[in-house]
Amino acid sequence: MKTNRPCGKSREAPSWPLVHCAAVSPSASPLQVDAVASDVVAHMSRQERPRTPSRGRGRLSGLLYREDMDEVRARLTTWWHGGDIGRPAMQITAPRSEPLPTVEAMPEPEGWVTNYSTSSFDYRVNLAARACAGTYYLGEAVPATAPDLGPNCLALFLGCEGVETPGTVWFKPCIGRPEEAVFEFARDNFYWDFCLRLAREQLRLGEGRYLVQFPDLIEGLDTLAAMRGTERLLLDLVERPEWVRESVRKITQLYFRYYDVLYDMVRDEVGGSHYWAWAPGRLAKFQCDFSAMISPEMFGELMVPVLKEMCERVSYSIYHWDGPGALGHQDHLLRIQKLDMLQWTAGEGHEPAWHKRWWPYYHRTIEAGKKCMIGGGCIEDLKRLKAEFGEGLKQFLIGMTAESPAQAGEILKTAEA
Repeated sequence: MKTNRPCGKSREAPSWPLVHCAAVSPSASPLQVDAVASDVVAHMSRQERPRTPSRGRGRLSGLLYREDMDEVRARLTTWWHGGDIGRPAMQITAPRSEPLPTVEAMPEPEGWVTNYSTSSFDYRVNLAARACAGTYYLGEAVPATAPDLGPNCLALFLGCEGVETPGTVWFKPCIGRPEEAVFEFARDNFYWDFCLRLAREQLRLGEGRYLVQFPDLIEGLDTLAAMRGTERLLLDLVERPEWVRESVRKITQLYFRYYDVLYDMVRDEVGGSHYWAWAPGRLAKFQCDFSAMISPEMFGELMVPVLKEMCERVSYSIYHWDGPGALGHQDHLLRIQKLDMLQWTAGEGHEPAWHKRWWPYYHRTIEAGKKCMIGGGCIEDLKRLKAEFGEGLKQFLIGMTAESPAQAGEILKTAEA
């Protein structure tokens, strides 16, 4: 077993074969986009995928909503690589008293229940035109929007139907009989086409203003559970475990078919990308909420190999670690050498992420050479975290909301003290 890199150790610059792949134009057709994806997959093996940007485009320009974006990029590059920026990475937002000028808001369509909705493309475009204009972004926060269609877009691309409910989208299972399951890249899938078209509009509207981040793809057992149904998948684990393994393997390969297309669309001038945070390369968030229903042994057998492979195929990785039911899998997660950061979400009905109940898990994470991502709290909570973790707090990425830029400045001073 390989040892984890120690806390604060700089990432070594790897070498890899240079691979040429034409950039995807925001106006490219789905067939052109798919051709680029096929080129990437055909020419770049898992071991060859870069740990740092392979195709830099020069200096990252400032953004209307984050004029010092180049300095933000520099700090986050240092932080991701184990360097010291003098404090934890801080993502702080504050409301603008007067939003910056944008297009006029369209009336909300009748029956609109969630901003994930695909019921009105024009309204989604209007939302994109107005994105980020009412917020200050401070510390390492980056203005970004996404062509998101729900918290498991990959399941939609692979055949599920989205059921829109207030604030979210649920997924109607699409696998009835396991032997008839189909896992394939469908160029004419309604949701994939909608996502691509929306991403192109967001790139057009956001140019010079904000970044476009990845949609919430999701993968592995969570995607299979959406396609099959959670209860049926739990039975499949007992009755047909080999089918589950093979299905997850197919989902993993398809994930990167979509990811590669999206990365080449949304990456910025220096090859950086964004999902919950900015990183100077191919960034991805992975997860397995389904893990709360299985043992650590089963998680190690079914998901750890998947996560290891997926972390190898991106440059920077975040694991969305959700709820007390998932705590028993920490040992497995910490042994995944190229997993960079655990993002802890306590879940409804539990103490918030900054609460001392979770501190032992954070200590174990940073002692294993990983980073921690948490959100919420106030200045007093930040002071308590500093007292508990000391220098180790520099391995945290902390998201906070301020009432004003002045209060955000106080938060940053507290983080640096």
